[in-house]
Amino acid sequence: MKLATLKGLSPDGELFVVSRDLTRAANAAHIAPTLQSAIERWSEVEGQLLELSSAVNDGTARGTRTLDLKDCLAPMPRAWQWLDGSAFEKHGELMQQAFNLPPIETDKPLMYQGLSDRFIGPYADVNLPSEEDGIDFEGEFGVITDAVPMGTSAEDARAHIRLIVQLNDWSLRAIAPAEMKTGFGWVQAKPACSMAPIAVTPDELGEAWQNARVHLPLKIEWNDKPFGHANGSEMAYGFDDLIAHAAHSRSLVAGTIIGSGTVSNEDYSSVGSSCISERRAIDMIEFGEVRTPFMSFGDRIRMEAQTLNGEPLFGPLDQVIVRN
Repeated sequence: MKLATLKGLSPDGELFVVSRDLTRAANAAHIAPTLQSAIERWSEVEGQLLELSSAVNDGTARGTRTLDLKDCLAPMPRAWQWLDGSAFEKHGELMQQAFNLPPIETDKPLMYQGLSDRFIGPYADVNLPSEEDGIDFEGEFGVITDAVPMGTSAEDARAHIRLIVQLNDWSLRAIAPAEMKTGFGWVQAKPACSMAPIAVTPDELGEAWQNARVHLPLKIEWNDKPFGHANGSEMAYGFDDLIAHAAHSRSLVAGTIIGSGTVSNEDYSSVGSSCISERRAIDMIEFGEVRTPFMSFGDRIRMEAQTLNGEPLFGPLDQVIVRN
């Protein structure tokens, strides 16, 4: 099942069920007015949403409309909680090697709590204050959970993954080091994230959903030039582990979004990277100097993961950086 949010009367938009090829959609407000409402009542509404999804796909749903993905908001325009992991070991290893950083001594997943009161839509311009802040993109996968009890194990956490999404976790790299040194976490260095237009149930990935990981490449183009197509399969910790980590000392509210961190692979020389910071680290390792600049106003970034058969899945993120 594929779900989207279009503009509605509230900032949370209005829930639609989308055809598998992303060309048609049917309003689902009579079942659940918003995606947040659906997640909170998932056991109650899932069957009705699935029936509507089947009808949309076989062409029998009433009131079906042609879907223009540019009309979509983020599937969840705002959330109660956004927790982002850093689950790809190669990314951390490259950063440590390039900039002589000590390894982080921990046997637990890395995770921070970020801005959740808004997620930027898939085609909306991204407003930022200054190029001097070191504007960077971070291509990620994420999951949306229902309510997760405190102390949930990784094994039990899998049953709480309701939807999978594709994200761009924007970062301002020039600000991040100073904020990290304070020990209080990021505020200015982490503006709102962007989200691809479609949220999908895990079954839509077929064999590409294994061990609570997305076994698909995330294709990234920067100013229409290929930048990377790293695969989400190489997470050191799966989304089940990330959920269990987050729920160790707190319950997670329905609608919690958890990110994978920058998708990164061992074979980075062939598949590229999912953020500029990693590419700059590779520059340092290979050339002894940084050769890749951060983003400028007017730059365009496009990200999209497709199924193993090359069919649309989350739809693309296609955005331009503009001065605020």
